[in-house]
Amino acid sequence: MGRRDVFAAATIVMSLLGLPNIAVTTTVSLPTRYVALGDSYASGPGIPVQRTDPVGCQRSTQNYPARLAVALGIHDYTDVSCGGAQTENMTVSQPVQLGPNPPQFDALTPDTELVTVTIGGNDINIGGLWLTCARLGASDPLGNPCQRHATVGGTDSYAQRIAAAALRVARVLEGIRARSPRATVLVVGYLRLLPPAVGCYPDFPIARGDVPYVAGVEQQLNAMLAHQASTHGAVFVDAYARSLGHDACQQPTVKWVEGTTLTNPAFPMHPNALGMQKVADFALDLFKGHH
Repeated sequence: MGRRDVFAAATIVMSLLGLPNIAVTTTVSLPTRYVALGDSYASGPGIPVQRTDPVGCQRSTQNYPARLAVALGIHDYTDVSCGGAQTENMTVSQPVQLGPNPPQFDALTPDTELVTVTIGGNDINIGGLWLTCARLGASDPLGNPCQRHATVGGTDSYAQRIAAAALRVARVLEGIRARSPRATVLVVGYLRLLPPAVGCYPDFPIARGDVPYVAGVEQQLNAMLAHQASTHGAVFVDAYARSLGHDACQQPTVKWVEGTTLTNPAFPMHPNALGMQKVADFALDLFKGHH
């Protein structure tokens, strides 16, 4: 598919950002050169078929970058997403099995036309939150032992981590813009892991009273990413809001992320193949009517 310029109403972009509609028209280029950056919520660990370049990045041929590329007819695309990546791994190589994975920004070029990035979760160690909450759940299944642990002394450690990560995410977006000034940049948020309340203890062993806290941390992380996208000329793809009702407590054919016990091929507490397809669909909305 050759490159061609198409016009899309700014309301598409505004709706993705959650901003009011404005009567402006913007040009959205249908891209042919695409680079995917990010962590395991982009790479797709455990989802068949796993790539080996390198093995340690746990990059699937069915992750959302691959599915988005197919949907847009892009053959010239580069996926350097890698499980465990933090913002620093945009500019610093990441040690992984049969690696390392080079700095992800090395894939960006001045003629890159589309960039997707999912990053920040490892900077705040959200996986550590999920594991800690699952470990503490048995001590008080109806209470909120994990929230008490995370807010000991009256300070919410995860709120602090999210605030600190905001500057690092800002630097990532500035770095993308400096290296690929022509690119449309999509900041792709994280799918919802848990329902807003109650949860599904003991299948997912987070105490009932901790579910709103964990869901709140996920929401704060995504809100931070949305804010950084909106202030750095990028588009936020709100996978979190749009995955309500498809959390890890749902039936195997309904859930988009897996819990601590797998019901679909993936990694625990990570997107499955259906979740990856849905995220690609959400990103594709920017180009709706032009593919």
